[in-house]
Amino acid sequence: MKNFTVFEKLGEGSFSTVLRVKRQSDQQEYAMKKVRMGQLKEKEKENSLNEIRILASISHPNIIAYKEAFYDEQSQSLCVVMEYADQGDLQQMIQQHIHQKQFIQEIEIWKMIYQVAIALRTLHQMKILHRDLKSANVFLHQGNYKLGDMNVSKVAKKDLVYTQTGTPYYASPEVWRDQPYDAKSDIWSLGCVAYEMAALKPPFRAQNMEGLYKKVQRGLYERIPPKFSGELMTVIGLCLQVQSKQRPTCAQLLSNPILLRNARQFIIESRVSQQTQSSQAGSNVLLQTIKLPKNLKQLKEKLPKSKYLMENVNKSYDQTQANSSFLPKISNPKEIRPNFSVPPVKSDRYQQQQLQQNSLHEERSKSIVNSVQLLEMERIRQQKLLEKQQNLKISIIHQNAIPYINSSSSQIQNLYANKQRNVRDSSKQYVEAPKPIWWG
Repeated sequence: MKNFTVFEKLGEGSFSTVLRVKRQSDQQEYAMKKVRMGQLKEKEKENSLNEIRILASISHPNIIAYKEAFYDEQSQSLCVVMEYADQGDLQQMIQQHIHQKQFIQEIEIWKMIYQVAIALRTLHQMKILHRDLKSANVFLHQGNYKLGDMNVSKVAKKDLVYTQTGTPYYASPEVWRDQPYDAKSDIWSLGCVAYEMAALKPPFRAQNMEGLYKKVQRGLYERIPPKFSGELMTVIGLCLQVQSKQRPTCAQLLSNPILLRNARQFIIESRVSQQTQSSQAGSNVLLQTIKLPKNLKQLKEKLPKSKYLMENVNKSYDQTQANSSFLPKISNPKEIRPNFSVPPVKSDRYQQQQLQQNSLHEERSKSIVNSVQLLEMERIRQQKLLEKQQNLKISIIHQNAIPYINSSSSQIQNLYANKQRNVRDSSKQYVEAPKPIWWG
């Protein structure tokens, strides 16, 4: 603790405290979680070590980064140093909008869904279930959403987990039923968080646990406010399917056309940042289980190594790329050739490909819109033609009925008789004349 200066308390639980600190070595701010190990049971101590194991195994731009872990003998606390989220958590953001009586912009909800989904995909690929995804565990840092608090996360050895945990408002139906569950339980929780961002309240609410259980099992929730699009409600509805088999996986959700269309502007940024971080950190490999020693002073030898250096490498990566040997070294200005083209950086080429794909997608969308407009114009033309035909029939019927308007029944009969007589007389005018006697 001598290397850190404590600024303020960010949060406090039953056996832990989260502090905002500054590290003297690099003058950077971090979040430090101090867990009072002497007050914990064996299982709770194992959960604390498990969180360190999972955090140290993962390097992802949308997951709170691990920096260091050590045991402080003076306070008998296990200290975990992590990346500091400068904009707080999502729950604080929701509370601010409730206080201001304003809705969160829909584009922010799409951004959260996409970035948390790619974070969950990384965990699920490593057979890790978060198990406590809620608005308080989604953090905001420099405008991006990051998943944190892996205290109850668990490695699923056979893709299924049997121990029940999580926050009731965000727990899936299978967790409520004490049944085995898989990664799709996290998808349910993601749907609850997205709904809460839109409606500023959880989707399932009740006065007691029994009422909450019934609503979750039936999947009964109100529609999000009409301010938001039907596409957002569709994606939330996919995540909140009562039957886990009907919910999408992270890969299926991230390939959904609705999500891709609405989160298009964040996709390129996220992929470039992932490529940058993965090229520096390597692939994510789950570390071995940290066994709890009888003497906590021996934890120092078992805890993962610090990762402060990785942050400095990532910060200078863009500058290194700019100063790298992609550009030719020219000592003499006369060596500059006209129309000389420099090969683009890999990330730039990737962005160009994405822009081309996006332009193709926009052209297809425009052609579809034009086709729909042509069909609509043809439908209107046919409708007008039909109306003209109906008006013509009505006018003909009206003309034939003019003599009978405002007439009594006897007058109508006389008019009808005169009309029939005129018809017969006209037919007689064209009767063939009798042939003369001398006609051969």
